[in-house]
Amino acid sequence: MAAPMRCILRGRLCWVRGMWRCQKAAYTEDARKETHFGFQTVSEEEKGEKVYRVFENVAHNYDIMNDAMSLGVHRFWKDWLLQLMKPTPGMQLLDVAGGTGDIAFRFINYIRAQREKWIRQELKLQQDLSWPDISKTYQNKEQSSLMGSRAVICDINKEMLRVGLQKSLRLGYSEGLSWVAGDAEELPFDDDKFDVYTIAFGIRNVTHIEQALQEAYRVLKPGGRFLCLEFSQVNNPMLSKLYDIYSFQVIPVLGEVIAGDWKSYQYLVESIRRFPSQEEFKALIEDVGFCKVNYHNLTNGVVAVHSGFKL
Repeated sequence: MAAPMRCILRGRLCWVRGMWRCQKAAYTEDARKETHFGFQTVSEEEKGEKVYRVFENVAHNYDIMNDAMSLGVHRFWKDWLLQLMKPTPGMQLLDVAGGTGDIAFRFINYIRAQREKWIRQELKLQQDLSWPDISKTYQNKEQSSLMGSRAVICDINKEMLRVGLQKSLRLGYSEGLSWVAGDAEELPFDDDKFDVYTIAFGIRNVTHIEQALQEAYRVLKPGGRFLCLEFSQVNNPMLSKLYDIYSFQVIPVLGEVIAGDWKSYQYLVESIRRFPSQEEFKALIEDVGFCKVNYHNLTNGVVAVHSGFKL
């Protein structure tokens, strides 16, 4: 009886070892899945590390370089995004890859401007108020100056978050903001939590765009809105040629002169060319479940704002 049992055990052990080898091979194959880092072909794991280093390197000069590269036009693009969003009192915003706070600060400014407008309208309807009553009205409104609105800035890069937090303190944004280190592909938030999800010039840097879109859908409340501002494909042939010349021959030079970093800005230019077209990206957004998806080209398609709703 002993000998057959040993054979059975040996056979089972060989089967287990065979399965382990297959699993190990499959795991190794997954680990070696290739993707793009600009025009380079790299493993998915390597891309994550490289992108992290890029933004770690550019964090301190990020705002200066944005102004230099876009000749300041990026400010108009971000303002346009907020006008499209039209924030309302009590809105909960998640800004992903928003380390330096540009979208969140605009969101806070928009809510504050609405508040001031409503205070004036309320006081105009009560012309017989005394000065103490008017003063009291302002004091009561001050206690809830953002009317329940809040912006959460989530970025995988801790250096970008640190620069953004310092910037918020310098500019006087002391309330209504939270800074969270997190991966766009695996957000550290509950389901159905936010009214609006924004990502500006960040989604082209993630390894799995579809996964980031799925996470955006997950954390939005039913009725919530997805808004993405990203570089796209220029739809004017003449401008496209000039844009290519400027991108490849000027932007890396600016990166070297201003930030002492040619390679990071070379990657950023290349990553734009690898990003899906407006229609292709629209299809990806629809595939994860968003409805009423559309996009708006700005500056002849240099950038595009994609919008969708979780319905």
